[in-house]
Amino acid sequence: MLFNRFLLAVCLGALSLQPMAAAQEVPFEDIKVSKNHRYLTHQDGKPFFYLGDTAWELFHRLDREEAMHYLKDRAAKGFTVIQAVAIAELDGISTGNAYGHLPFIDQDPTKPDTKEGAGNDYWDHVDFIVNEANKLGLVIGMLPTWGRYWYMGEPPVFNTQNAEIYGRWLAERYKDANIIWILGGDRNAENDQFKAVIRSMAKGIREGDGGKHLITYHPRGGAGSADFFPEDGWMDFNMRQNGHNNDWSNFSKTYVDYMREPVKPVMDGEPLYEDHPLAFKPDERSHSVAADCRRPLYWDLFTGACGHTYGHHSVWQMYDHGKNRRPVNRPLMDWRDALQQPGAGQMVYAKRLLLSRPYFSRIPASDIVLVPHEAKSAVPGAGSYRFVATADTDGTYIMVYAPVGRSFTVATSYIKGETLKIWWFDPRTGKSIKAGKVKNEKQMTFLSPSPGELTDWVLVIDDASKGYPAPGSKELGERDL
Repeated sequence: MLFNRFLLAVCLGALSLQPMAAAQEVPFEDIKVSKNHRYLTHQDGKPFFYLGDTAWELFHRLDREEAMHYLKDRAAKGFTVIQAVAIAELDGISTGNAYGHLPFIDQDPTKPDTKEGAGNDYWDHVDFIVNEANKLGLVIGMLPTWGRYWYMGEPPVFNTQNAEIYGRWLAERYKDANIIWILGGDRNAENDQFKAVIRSMAKGIREGDGGKHLITYHPRGGAGSADFFPEDGWMDFNMRQNGHNNDWSNFSKTYVDYMREPVKPVMDGEPLYEDHPLAFKPDERSHSVAADCRRPLYWDLFTGACGHTYGHHSVWQMYDHGKNRRPVNRPLMDWRDALQQPGAGQMVYAKRLLLSRPYFSRIPASDIVLVPHEAKSAVPGAGSYRFVATADTDGTYIMVYAPVGRSFTVATSYIKGETLKIWWFDPRTGKSIKAGKVKNEKQMTFLSPSPGELTDWVLVIDDASKGYPAPGSKELGERDL
């Protein structure tokens, strides 16, 4: 064992195996998979709601002042996870960060370019951002590398040997930080060679941080991590990329992954971004809007997701016209302006909604409580008009996402109480409207407050005897299973 460690030290050369210097400023928090293997929890057993934002170029393109501006905004808006890439997509291995620093010596992953002292190399800058994010209560969803650096033909920088060494070094450096590891980086492990590289990196990470952090995998659009690593033990929860198309067909696959075995939490780590060219065809389909981001949010969550990730097309790339940053796929505005787009502020309303009711007992319930219309294309619907439902296993509440204002029928007999309390929850404002108390009938038909319009609402039906607060107003959901 001592001889093997000596060999590793020789391979690493000048590699500094020091943990992040500032990490001790923020206590480490052990985020876990819930006992029922469906959701994530804080170390005290309360729900950890993964509400992510994609900031892929955060470490690479932003200076410290810019990074702090971004982080403070996202913390104030209720995000819990910031997804960023250590070796960034936009020439992150060959173009320096905001201070001109590169991550590696000679583009060699076994030789991180570290220097004595603080604030004078690439990794010091990453340290600063990680620590400041943690101080704001944000977890970093860290991608060790974008997929282009291990994927065939781009050309690959990582192989099975150096991926393990790099993964071990990176995990050792950030072992005391509040992070979640996200492998992959927008590429699919389509063959045994690719899978071997990813598994080697996962092995290095597990050894480097002693298994302290959760690990998942970020694939290409339309795919899920379980498509490539369905039974790997290092995969703590499954991540999908349902993609940037508005035909919406991929969003039903979140439920498919929810039903897989072995049972693991699942979430959409990259849905359609706000202000993104639809299907990458801006001249034909224009750009998405906030409503295009809300629909996937509720479709995913109500069909079993343990959280959700939002993204803005200008923010992920930190586009800044004034700094001559190369634009990717026609961003509509600079990243600072994009922070205030409406979709970002609306994401937290879904988090508050679900945490205002028992959380760990929540299940997908579309097939249980939605009564199909004679024309099933009406309800449960399809495409932009698909209705979905969630409920708890104890039958104390039902939530139905209605993306369009048409009448729909709910099997309210699922709720055990004799009296129902009805609410309408507005996903645009996070406010609830009381709709009264009624006797619990076998079935009830509802029409949202915006009939005939492509305006979404959430119907919340409670067992009145439970005395639940207004939807989205107060966190409950501390019970685990």
